Amino acid sequence: MTKMEFYLFLPQMRLKLDDLVHKALGAEAAGFAGFTGMDHMAPPGAPGLPMYEAMVTTTWIAAATESLRVGSLVLCDSFRHPAVLAQEAVTIDHASGGRFDLGIGWGSVPDELATFGVGPTEPAVRVARLEETLEIVTALWAGETIDHEGAYFSLKSASQAPVPLTHIPIVIGGAGRKTMKLVAKYANWWNVHIGILDRLDEMRSSAGDARVSIQQQIAFVHSEAERAEVAETTARRFGQGPVVATAPELVDHFGGLAERGVERVYAWFCDFAQDHTLSAFGEEVIAALS
Repeated sequence: MTKMEFYLFLPQMRLKLDDLVHKALGAEAAGFAGFTGMDHMAPPGAPGLPMYEAMVTTTWIAAATESLRVGSLVLCDSFRHPAVLAQEAVTIDHASGGRFDLGIGWGSVPDELATFGVGPTEPAVRVARLEETLEIVTALWAGETIDHEGAYFSLKSASQAPVPLTHIPIVIGGAGRKTMKLVAKYANWWNVHIGILDRLDEMRSSAGDARVSIQQQIAFVHSEAERAEVAETTARRFGQGPVVATAPELVDHFGGLAERGVERVYAWFCDFAQDHTLSAFGEEVIAALS
């Protein structure tokens, strides 16, 4: 069976920082390869709930762990100037001993950009801005002194030190034509939305050399006796999107995706990554697929 790695995806909302660290340590002990949160100015669909900033949270998690790769799925390009982003990423890279992934996109909640006044809402403008960001960030990481005069940013004789310890992987999600050009040019990982998995084979060549990952909501069924309750609760809270399954069923499910070329799963647990779920998933799913 083709091997697969798993990251824990856990939005940093409704949880204290100590809770996030506890769950990250549980994921590390269970065999997860990484930990990611999300990047929003306020929780999507729940603006009144508390939520921590992505890069600071990532730094906090990196400091508390030893082997987990850390990052966000994904950072919103509009929130940060590319030179600031490049320096933040290198700082976390050095602080963590090379465990930082740069997941980045052009924003999944346009209304948020307008609400907080942090960037344009038009899709074509946002993807063009992301292209400039990637050009600048990768040049600064390479140690170049750059002069850049673009539609969104102007840099004159700009350089930064230090550079990354080795290589900071870039994760880009999406399926649009312009996004796929950025995936092919800049990404190490192409994060495929679960809704376009049926198009994976036909689109694979447009991703260049980028490896394939997906994000998957999971309702872990610990025993048949609780399946009906888990399914009902999951449907009420999250609709029909999550996979409701036992460990053997998840091994089959993810094993099938691995055979199609998916090499990483960002696992988003519907029970908010309870201790017993993380440990059981590690023992029964990760161990079978790694």
